[in-house]
Amino acid sequence: MSFLLSSPGITNLPDVMNLYPGRGSLILRLIDDIMRKESQLSDGERELIFTYISGLNACQFCFHSHAPAAEALGIDASAIGNMEIDLDTQNEKLKPIFSYVKKLTQTPTHVTQDDVNAIYAAGWNEQAFMDVVGICCVVNFMNRFVNGVGIDVDANTARETGASVLPTIGYSGWAENVEKLLA
Repeated sequence: MSFLLSSPGITNLPDVMNLYPGRGSLILRLIDDIMRKESQLSDGERELIFTYISGLNACQFCFHSHAPAAEALGIDASAIGNMEIDLDTQNEKLKPIFSYVKKLTQTPTHVTQDDVNAIYAAGWNEQAFMDVVGICCVVNFMNRFVNGVGIDVDANTARETGASVLPTIGYSGWAENVEKLLA
């Protein structure tokens, strides 16, 4: 149940974005820039990182809505469990990224140059590193936003939400739909 006094029955993120379209549009445009602009990381890899961090934060809505997006964008579904990612099945090149975002999420003051160097040593360029930092920041923000406003749906509804929006119209299409409410 939503914590919003004006809309206690709202339980899904699209409803909250529609209720606050100005803010929703800004949030979605930022996420689109981080998750869909040109990058050495594929869209699927970025969605997998989003899913992984959401699992670290125990944000069920974000985990279950981004997992189908990762799968639709080429990530092997068998690697995605219930609120966790099987890191042993992941490409070796992604492992230092997962290690870095885990540390940045859970103990951000402990991030070191060695953590970053491991990402570069795996073959990622500076833009990919900046994308990883951006993904980690926006995921932690969204996990807290979702939990903070009281988004409360079951895993199947979250999966349906993610599967119907993220790999189809994407963040930019979602932002355009929200922006129509401002006119």
